[in-house]
Amino acid sequence: MLKIENLTKIYGDKKAVDGLTLHIRPGEIYGFIGHNGAGKTTTIKSCCGILQFDSGNIYVDGISIKENALACKKQVAYIPDNPDLYEFMSGIQFLNFVADIFEVNVDDRQMRIQKYADMLELTEDLGQLISAYSHGMKQKLAIIAALIHEPKLIIMDEPFVGLDPKASHLLKKIMREICEHGGAIFFSTHVLEVAEKLCDKVAIIKGGKLLISGTMEEIKGDTSLESVFLELEDVR
Repeated sequence: MLKIENLTKIYGDKKAVDGLTLHIRPGEIYGFIGHNGAGKTTTIKSCCGILQFDSGNIYVDGISIKENALACKKQVAYIPDNPDLYEFMSGIQFLNFVADIFEVNVDDRQMRIQKYADMLELTEDLGQLISAYSHGMKQKLAIIAALIHEPKLIIMDEPFVGLDPKASHLLKKIMREICEHGGAIFFSTHVLEVAEKLCDKVAIIKGGKLLISGTMEEIKGDTSLESVFLELEDVR
């Protein structure tokens, strides 16, 4: 579903991402872990077509993002860690705006908006201006907007930041349901306990370089993901 091949992104004299290769397959929840400045957000924005990169390539369902970025974006949803939404719109106006961009018909959009807004307890707030939303409400709205066109691939940067425990639990449920229907999820997180319980596979990055990747069982063995992460951070 998502292939990252020898991805390199340079800022000045620093390689923010250095020859990164990962493969996220349909049905997988893939966690992306590293300290602040490790290269996670740069990688994620490159996969979404937001950032251009210096070398390597990224493929979404076999399509090169270099050669056909628009076709890739039609199949992807991106949820940033800090949703930057159009605050002059109401919640429902924003969702319809996103649905229009992705050419989602009226019946499908209404069904999906009702399903996810009810689930995330945002239905009664959709008529309000986004400028009146709390951070958590904006995050919920961004999640609904991301799901409105039923993307094959969802890419998220720290998706649990700002969500209350119930909303976090529901998001995990939604993530698993998407993968059970053949989708794939690639997300960064600092919450290692969440990654350990939720992810099928995980990759740990440091200084733009991949330290280790594999299934959760392969990575942590009989110990914890936190122990593995701290050991790799100290040793390498």
